[in-house]
Amino acid sequence: METWTIRTDDGEGHLELHTFRPAPAAAPEPHPERTAGASEPAPEAAAGTGVGTGVVLVHGTLVTDALYRSFARSLGRLLGRPVHCYNRRGRAGSSPQPADYSAATEVADLAAVLRRTGSTDVVAHSYGGFVALQAARSVPIRRLVTYDAAVSLAGNLTSRWRPELERSVAAGELDHAWAHLVQGLETAGPVSRLPLGALRMLSILSARTTLGAEMRALLPTAVAEMRAVLAADAELGDFAGVGTPTLMLTGGWSPDYFAETGRQLAAAVPAIEFAVVPGQLHEGPIRPGNRRLAVIAARFLLGGDASGPARLQVRRRLRPAR
Repeated sequence: METWTIRTDDGEGHLELHTFRPAPAAAPEPHPERTAGASEPAPEAAAGTGVGTGVVLVHGTLVTDALYRSFARSLGRLLGRPVHCYNRRGRAGSSPQPADYSAATEVADLAAVLRRTGSTDVVAHSYGGFVALQAARSVPIRRLVTYDAAVSLAGNLTSRWRPELERSVAAGELDHAWAHLVQGLETAGPVSRLPLGALRMLSILSARTTLGAEMRALLPTAVAEMRAVLAADAELGDFAGVGTPTLMLTGGWSPDYFAETGRQLAAAVPAIEFAVVPGQLHEGPIRPGNRRLAVIAARFLLGGDASGPARLQVRRRLRPAR
């Protein structure tokens, strides 16, 4: 793994980025500027690796890119191409979210990562999927795969917003905030349906773990990111100009609203396909040893379709009933 830093286009921050390459037998020696701790290299160095242009992976909310490293390694091996994971603003080694943070901040940052790594493709999860689909409206992307993209269409995610979340974060009541977030988004499977009191107790217990403590610390970023999703609420027509071949995936055990968004966009936008991956939860891409999603994403990025051996429930360009 190589760690390096990218300066943001607004000149006010930087992004921490980790690069995973295929096995040495399948890839050339790293460029001398792209070693652990290195700063931003020349774009042509990344584009000329000899193993194909890179793939950028955009992570979800309340996490860092560290949880996606197993997925990134699997994807890189399957593609024979470098995979670049970066920490979005507000976490790990990246700059804090700016005061005027919005979807435009994230789109500009993704565009900078694509350009400065010489990458052409994107794989994105949850809030990262929202960022990637927003970017696809204006940023050149060759192929895109999203999993449980948190896109708001015609206000369908408004009911997921809990004002209590923001109030609890402001008051420093992070256990309350975590409980409202989990209950509102329903991304924790059956756990999301527990009473608030039980969820608060789970938050207290999980805070004793490294991951739980990290998620609590990232709750303020989740408030800003949820506000960004709602502020970017769109109509289907807003995505009509997306020409990037896109595969929107959702898990069979993910909350239903992700599937509904995918179906609507696939029905309205010719470039978008939608598929359900049976047996997968919302956290599918970050579950250790879960190679299936990497296989599906790699197949699509290599130019294949989403069906075939994977036997997915595919919805290709669905048309409304007449």
